Amino acid sequence: LCFLVYLRTFIYPFFTRGRPFPLQLLFFGMLFCIYNGFLQGYYLIYCAEYPSDWCTGVRFTSGLLLFLVGMGINIHSDLLLRQLRKPGEVTYKIPQGGLFTYVSGANYFGEIVEWFGFAIATWSLPAFAFAFFTLCCIGPRAYHHHRYYLKTFTDYPKSRKALIPFVF
Repeated sequence: LCFLVYLRTFIYPFFTRGRPFPLQLLFFGMLFCIYNGFLQGYYLIYCAEYPSDWCTGVRFTSGLLLFLVGMGINIHSDLLLRQLRKPGEVTYKIPQGGLFTYVSGANYFGEIVEWFGFAIATWSLPAFAFAFFTLCCIGPRAYHHHRYYLKTFTDYPKSRKALIPFVF
């Protein structure tokens, strides 16, 4: 969890191209991540009680697998998005490859899968609350990006969905 917060907060912004990232958003993003990380960590350390064989159970292993798949989708999609623009370029382009073949918000889908995997692995109310918050927060963003792409690009693939491959 700490690695992801570090990656998203300190590493990812240096690889983005295009318009500068507002410092205020960086600050509020860091504040949110620190607060959420504290709540998740506090619950897991001081409130949660797991049996000694938890890490070999189906909930933990399936949640961990889902988390890792989501993380892989998220990182790969971010890489594809970063490669869309040349340095200094600010125009929008159609993302191609990876899960972008099926959905407009592949990076959002990966992040949602990631956090639901974490929620299943930990089987905790705070983790499920965060996963649900993530879905409610970035799900609509994926939908609006999808609508924007359809309006802006006449050659945008009509079979591509907004967030969930083949469904939505």
